[in-house]
Amino acid sequence: MARAMVAAQLSALPIGTGVTGSCCAGSGSSARTCLLPRPMMAPVRIKHSVPSHSFLGTSEGLLGVAPCAPGRASSRGIAAVASSEVAAPVAAQQPGEGAKEEVAPVRKGKRIAMFVEPSPFAYICGYKNRFQNLIRFLQEQGDEVLVVTTHHGAPAEWYGAKVVPSWSFPCPFYPILPLSLAASPRIFNYVKNFQPDLIHVSTPGIMCFGALLFAKLLSIPIVMSYHTHVPKYIPQYTFSFLVEPMWAVIRFLHNAATLTLATSEEMRKEMVSFGAATVTRIKVWRKGVDAELFHPRFTSALWRNKLSDGQPDRPLIVHVGRLGAEKNLPFLKEILRRIPEARLAFVGDGPARPELEQLFQDTPTVFTGMLSGEDLSAAYASADAFFTPSESETLGFVVLEAMASGTPVVAARAGGIPDIVDKDGETGFLYTPGDVDDAVAKLRRLLFDRDFNAKMAAAGRADVENYDWRASTRQVSEDGYNTALRLWQQSRQATSDWWPWWTKKAEWQA
Repeated sequence: MARAMVAAQLSALPIGTGVTGSCCAGSGSSARTCLLPRPMMAPVRIKHSVPSHSFLGTSEGLLGVAPCAPGRASSRGIAAVASSEVAAPVAAQQPGEGAKEEVAPVRKGKRIAMFVEPSPFAYICGYKNRFQNLIRFLQEQGDEVLVVTTHHGAPAEWYGAKVVPSWSFPCPFYPILPLSLAASPRIFNYVKNFQPDLIHVSTPGIMCFGALLFAKLLSIPIVMSYHTHVPKYIPQYTFSFLVEPMWAVIRFLHNAATLTLATSEEMRKEMVSFGAATVTRIKVWRKGVDAELFHPRFTSALWRNKLSDGQPDRPLIVHVGRLGAEKNLPFLKEILRRIPEARLAFVGDGPARPELEQLFQDTPTVFTGMLSGEDLSAAYASADAFFTPSESETLGFVVLEAMASGTPVVAARAGGIPDIVDKDGETGFLYTPGDVDDAVAKLRRLLFDRDFNAKMAAAGRADVENYDWRASTRQVSEDGYNTALRLWQQSRQATSDWWPWWTKKAEWQA
């Protein structure tokens, strides 16, 4: 009866006028016109069983208005009001009377359902810190996040964000990598009940297919961020002829996305050139680093002694990262042959470690295995130079961490690394990929010219201090998510202009 009365009252009001206000799915400052009527109405009693995000309370204490998520027509909001558990309207409050009814508060932040494969909580990889900090600072700035990820090592929550584990299995070509489709009815119900404004999924992988399906079923925008450059990995682990089919899959996924986030300008250009995104639907996700966790103050005589195998007075080169075939690590053996005074430390683990230990057994090389926390910070800060020959990085967080630690970098001029070392010869060194002579010359200058080493270390540290995680998260929210919401609205509007009868039918069915 109450529902019928509300519906009748709504239908009796003129629809020509609109209410302009903050959308629950917007940034808090964005305004949008909904088709709900503006005339004064008495407040509606809302039962506590109704989630607060189901209504928008007005400052005058008017009727709660169902939020219109981006791209969702306001008629869907009207249906939501009519079908919600509310009490019958009561008399309008007179001036001077005390407020007798509860009005639900406006939700200012966005709701993001985040699909991350593999888990940023258990799997050690370049984007681990990126997603952990993204979730943390989205929650901190007032957004709400639901995380769906592979089940191994998944916590119950992360900085207040609910974490939903999805059963996973090992990748056939890379067994330490867990994969999950995350398309079960259980996961869908979690996501549906969360009522997200958009979905953000990491790619490539197979979880992005489940996330894309859910976005279509829920009629909400989807943002895909590209993190692992699989076409570069394929020749190392499988067959080269699979590179083009992989690009076809990437094109299919990212052209279905509302917006793509690339992790570097170089990757943005490559995605566009291969037809995986259009210039209007791709943004660069700003880099970030914890400049307090990675800091020169962690320089440690104890760790330098460990990393140099008891010879701390010798020049020390460190490499930090996953030990995989795609990292081009055998290149370092030739470096040691050309600089016999140097010592080398590999920090990290991975499937190629047994082969690398055998390859480097007759060299002054130390394998530390996985390090974390202050031990990892000390390993970075205690070396004379950081070196990486990898040519497949979509960004290269280890380069950022080394620079923040005050350790000068020599890296291949490839992938996303030039986005970090953007002042070659000042904040770090870039060498021509595969050119041993070029790499050796730049390493020698750092290892044997202490004054130049200190100068480059200070310049690199000063450069990365500009890239903190709060600023990176703010950029993703404002330049990424808000752009996706706007593109989605424009797409829905264009659809309604061409097929108004179909859009109207879909809205009322929803």
